[in-house]
Amino acid sequence: MQTFKPTIHFNRVNFHADNKHILKNITGSFYEGTITTLVGPSGAGKSTLLKLCNGLLSPTSGEIYINEKDIHTYEPHELRRFVGIALQNAPMVNGTVYQNLALPLTLQGKKLEEKVAKDLLDDVGLEDEFLHRDVRDLSGGQRQKVSIARTLVNHPKIMLLDEITSALDRVSKTEIEELIVKINQKYKVTMIWITHNLKQAIDIGNYVWVLMEGEVIETGKSTILKSPTHEKVKQFVKGEMA
Repeated sequence: MQTFKPTIHFNRVNFHADNKHILKNITGSFYEGTITTLVGPSGAGKSTLLKLCNGLLSPTSGEIYINEKDIHTYEPHELRRFVGIALQNAPMVNGTVYQNLALPLTLQGKKLEEKVAKDLLDDVGLEDEFLHRDVRDLSGGQRQKVSIARTLVNHPKIMLLDEITSALDRVSKTEIEELIVKINQKYKVTMIWITHNLKQAIDIGNYVWVLMEGEVIETGKSTILKSPTHEKVKQFVKGEMA
């Protein structure tokens, strides 16, 4: 693992909200060009950790470094371009697929060329004819593909994925898994993926962080989920795989 360059590094990060200690002394790195999954029970702090990675939240204490620069040295708009995010419900604005793909550039006062938009659709396995389709007519899997394509508009170096397959049927879930691997390999994007699906974490992820009660309990190659050493992680895996 040490041979990879850290794209994001947490140094003794804590996060408090509403008098609760949500993340406790988090230290560790996410490595360039790899897929790291975040797993653990609900309420473990996974979504909070993800939001810290693109500045949606700021740590109460500790430091976060993006490409070896303190996260606070980035302008918010610069950080959001560098660190893209795709969410479980794939939120869309009313209108066409093209209007949704163009949104990141529209907000910057720029225009998305139609050829570039079609190339983005091709990247996520959608035909050109989807470009002018109303997003209300898309299936859940198609919406998620458009959401991922929209994230790629800014050419991010890091992608944050929050339960992006949990609401999908089995076929769509498999398509999105294959798509994420393809994008990771084609663009060398560093990916951090929250998932409750441990088989997915083992099959798709290169590395895994197991969070429980705001702490990182165990980290390593994804295969550690097949034979965890920490007793709490053993019990969690046993329960999830049952």
